[in-house]
Amino acid sequence: MSYLSQPVGRQELEILISLSSVVSEFIMSETVHGVCTFLDQFAPLRTAESWDNVGLLLGDASREIDSLMTCLTLTPDVAAEAIKNKVGLIVAHHPILFRAVQRLTTDTTEGRMLLELAENRIAVYSPHTAFDSATGGINQQWCELLNLQQTQSLRPFDEEKAELSTGAGRCGDLPNPVSLSQLIQQVKGVCSLNHLQYVGNCDSEIRRVGVACGAAAEFMNEAALLDCDVLITGEARFHACLEARTKNISLIIVGHYASERFACEQLANALQTEFPKLTTRASEIESDPVNFG
Repeated sequence: MSYLSQPVGRQELEILISLSSVVSEFIMSETVHGVCTFLDQFAPLRTAESWDNVGLLLGDASREIDSLMTCLTLTPDVAAEAIKNKVGLIVAHHPILFRAVQRLTTDTTEGRMLLELAENRIAVYSPHTAFDSATGGINQQWCELLNLQQTQSLRPFDEEKAELSTGAGRCGDLPNPVSLSQLIQQVKGVCSLNHLQYVGNCDSEIRRVGVACGAAAEFMNEAALLDCDVLITGEARFHACLEARTKNISLIIVGHYASERFACEQLANALQTEFPKLTTRASEIESDPVNFG
């Protein structure tokens, strides 16, 4: 008679159940690579701007993880939060190592931060402009928040990228025309802002809205060509504001942080849904560095 045909006692059964649970956890564990693969499907890296630095920028793709954190910008306080919470992967919208690095030492703030992350085996991934332009990315989320209709990109991609995303920036029609002043109040509500900057006549009629998150006033020309009455963006230089006034297109400038941070929170929710075994959160310590007096 084989061993398996023998009656199994309670203690042996508990051991078998425990082993089964351990094996199941091992088989179903998530890796950095698995999360990165999903992110590349969600916001294809091929659609990122040519000057950008996107993808897995730090860490071991094969490492198994049980938690991740999203943020807009990886700063020392956010890194400390990740280390404290034993996070395995940080998905930071803005990339680290954006410019060429010749040495990585503790002599610089970024060097110290990255070395600490590496010591704690925390990987870092950035989707940046790929997330801006994705089908469900930041600019599209803006369109949905404002209930824009007949949306299209401000800057279409070429044929190679067109199958992955329609293009950079977005624009669309409001359900009903409103004044610039009314749209400003709506945008304040969306972003939970008390103040924002704008260019234009508060009484002017707004029918078509362009959106380009981050520092993207450069999309003003494309927005004007597509008959947008206003462009909503995160940042605009003084001379861009003057140009907008000359071109008779309004600007609503919400701040870089406000134009993108909400989408990092939505991304954390999407990742939690896709990877229910992971503990997923958006950074709780991150905040807008710009204040109003």
